[in-house]
Amino acid sequence: MEFGIYSFGDIHLDPATGENVSPEQQLANTIERIKLADDSGLDYFGLGEHHRPDYAISAPATVLAAAATVTRRIRLGSAVTVLSTEDPVRVFQQFATIDLLSHGRAELLAGRGSFTESFPLFGANLGDYDELFTEKLNLLLTLNESEFVTWSGKFRPTLVDAQILPRPSQNGRVPGKLDIWIATGGNPESSARAGALGLPVSYAIIGGMPERFAPLFDLYRRAATQAGHDAGTLRSAIAVPGFVGSDSQRAKDDFFPYWIDSMARISAERGFPTPTRSTFDDAAGSRGAIFAGSPNEVADKIIATHGHLHNDRVGLQMDWSGVPQHLVMKSIELFATEVAPQVRKELAG
Repeated sequence: MEFGIYSFGDIHLDPATGENVSPEQQLANTIERIKLADDSGLDYFGLGEHHRPDYAISAPATVLAAAATVTRRIRLGSAVTVLSTEDPVRVFQQFATIDLLSHGRAELLAGRGSFTESFPLFGANLGDYDELFTEKLNLLLTLNESEFVTWSGKFRPTLVDAQILPRPSQNGRVPGKLDIWIATGGNPESSARAGALGLPVSYAIIGGMPERFAPLFDLYRRAATQAGHDAGTLRSAIAVPGFVGSDSQRAKDDFFPYWIDSMARISAERGFPTPTRSTFDDAAGSRGAIFAGSPNEVADKIIATHGHLHNDRVGLQMDWSGVPQHLVMKSIELFATEVAPQVRKELAG
């Protein structure tokens, strides 16, 4: 089992203190968190791409490149790269550069994104949502296979024997190639696509019971087997809201104001019912999607979820609505030094 952290660089007005963290400060905080995660022995740190005033990170590759120069072993990835509104050639070059800077530690998590603000920003038609992603993913995978590429499609100029440089590090998980994952929020077609392509998959689970994703994991592995891939070697991850504190109730009380602030705003935007403290407490229970509590509590939940999904990685998003730096740093430390060892020991046994 691998253990990671995800962040979007939230810069909301702090709902508990009324203070506001600037984008500059939040980026500095993010690098500090990544360094701690690396020093503490965590396996992965992922940064998401958003183009909104409530998030500081619109260019994950730039921040990941900075992190690559101050870390030694942790894998660094996007969470996600909104591939539908990106140029796959430029994305490949950016992440190949991160891979070289980090000596083979880069990951590219390609997805369609949970928000759609990048479509008008970069001149993409939201009506082409699925077709854009399919074409651009196919081009990205083609670029990963060969230094010289001839390709044509609908949404990007044709490439004729184009040399795509730089190439990824020879020290990576797949020497000379980028480690490309598919991200999904639970779309069956995405699970089937990832399996058929033989790519690792990451599921964002922010509500309900994580065990309900078991059929999607099964679909992913069946699709891989049917396409001739060894499903037993493919990697899968879950990304969930999570926060670790020394005391169970204190951890939940610390995390709740920030979680509810984000969820209330997202719910209003999308016309969902506004969640409550009762909603939060249910989700933070033994079968819910919020992995918040004491180290033992969070470890038990990771182990129980693994029993349903057999996932290879779990990643916590700890900094919803700008949870203060000192709380996030303590949570990272507890996750690395108390939760991860307990889970590894239990699963090894």
